[in-house]
Amino acid sequence: MAEIIRMPKMSDTMEEGVIAAWLKKVGDSVKPGDILAEVETDKATMELESYDEGVLLYIGVKEKDSVPVNGVIAVIGEKGEDYQHLLDGGDAPAEEKKEEAPKAEQKKAEPTKSEAPAEKIDVSNINAIVITMPKMSDTMQEGTIATWLKKVGDDVKSGEIIAEVETDKATMELESYDDGTLLYIGVEAGDAVAVDGVIAVIGEKGADYETLLKAQKFESSEAPAEANPEPAAEAKKEEAPKASAAPAASSAPATTADGDRLKASPLAKKMAEDKGIDIRAVNGSGENGRIVKRDVENFVPAAAPQAAASAVAAPGVGVESFKEEKVSQMRKVIAKRLAESKFGAPHFYVTMEINMDKAIEARKSMNEISPVKISFNDMVIKATASALRQHPKVNSSWLGDKIRYNDHIHIGMAVAVDEGLLVPVIRFADSLSLSQISTQAKSLGGRAKTKELQPKDWEGNTFTISNLGMFGVDEFTAIINPPDACILAVGGIKETVIVKDGQMKIGNLMKVTLSCDHRVVDGSIGAAFLITLKSLLEDPVRILV
Repeated sequence: MAEIIRMPKMSDTMEEGVIAAWLKKVGDSVKPGDILAEVETDKATMELESYDEGVLLYIGVKEKDSVPVNGVIAVIGEKGEDYQHLLDGGDAPAEEKKEEAPKAEQKKAEPTKSEAPAEKIDVSNINAIVITMPKMSDTMQEGTIATWLKKVGDDVKSGEIIAEVETDKATMELESYDDGTLLYIGVEAGDAVAVDGVIAVIGEKGADYETLLKAQKFESSEAPAEANPEPAAEAKKEEAPKASAAPAASSAPATTADGDRLKASPLAKKMAEDKGIDIRAVNGSGENGRIVKRDVENFVPAAAPQAAASAVAAPGVGVESFKEEKVSQMRKVIAKRLAESKFGAPHFYVTMEINMDKAIEARKSMNEISPVKISFNDMVIKATASALRQHPKVNSSWLGDKIRYNDHIHIGMAVAVDEGLLVPVIRFADSLSLSQISTQAKSLGGRAKTKELQPKDWEGNTFTISNLGMFGVDEFTAIINPPDACILAVGGIKETVIVKDGQMKIGNLMKVTLSCDHRVVDGSIGAAFLITLKSLLEDPVRILV
């Protein structure tokens, strides 16, 4: 009897799995213990084992596609067995009805039942695979092809990088899991495509990829926004101009004046080429002097100032001009998430002044023996984590029909980058020393600015801190960073006159503002949290206990 194979829950946090590769195809015999597929989870790539014996009758998830836990991914049964009733949610009665039907009706029904499998059998005979846009972060809905590192007709090996993809978090490399030839490119560099959207086809040279694309469109449950056969035809027309650009892309690596090999990301090289910039004239700000995207964007040729001077030489003459840029994936998601937070969560704000005199003295003393330089931001993170341990209701999330109170404390640290804001996470911050927090904060902040963060670095925050004090900001309010219920906005330390015991004296004050989701945190809870935070920072020895 046919059995449905569902996506198992392979980790405690797994909500869906991605079929990295099928190791069996429709029609193959399967035995208990055979590996059907490789599945990418949120933790690792794991093997999906069969517990049944039979023939693989149906595959419901294409490679690189995701399916939720308990979702149908395949059917195993006897050769020729009817399994459609299982997919429709039925059971044995469906077979009984089939037996009761007249033979003539059964014969008429057979062609229609075999149509869908016939499509799949035709596709399985095509030695090629469709590459779709993977979900590279928890908030990613679409990705932009920053640059193609391969062109149509190029050989591709498993593990090779075929493109760079700009997501809402970072620019990441798209790796091929298959050997073959790049037969088709469906998305031009600079264009965006939704998660699971078709971006390329890799397979055997001469494989009928157009039929594969038609099958992909036919099987898709989404509205057919793209007419794949037409782009395929256009791709053929465009192959010649693309091929003519190949020598520039495959030229010898650029070198410095000293003959050393130039360190630059593929995206930076492509951008420099498009802008007509000599990549050797650009100073790199990445690791080990590597030239990255922002270096090319910010590059100003030596002649530019003279040209600008001549443009304004004539008095009283003005020129209207502007520049438009496509919204980056990062900025799109920031806009969407913060708009949802601001208009979806009822914000209220609590502001408090903190005397930082003792914190300044303590920091000076600690830095005399600390292995790393401790900043005021590190002290704020540590004090915040300690205050959250005492006020767990602030360390919470609104989930619609329930409130989640987190026992662990993961502090999100807002970091400004060229294209927006990233929030890397310092995990279990309450259990870390100040020097450990400082080390992690510097590492995460540096990798955020060079776009080298991995998904594990920005996921899982339970509370967020946004510090604009180093930019000279005295006070501000911040928008809550979902799924957190609160965010702390930290201003700069300002020397000012304060009154203590009826005496005026000079003191160092810092203003902090707690933004709260009123569905979760009430005003008294927010105020109590700030009182504790204030007491810890005004007597920093307490955060070391």
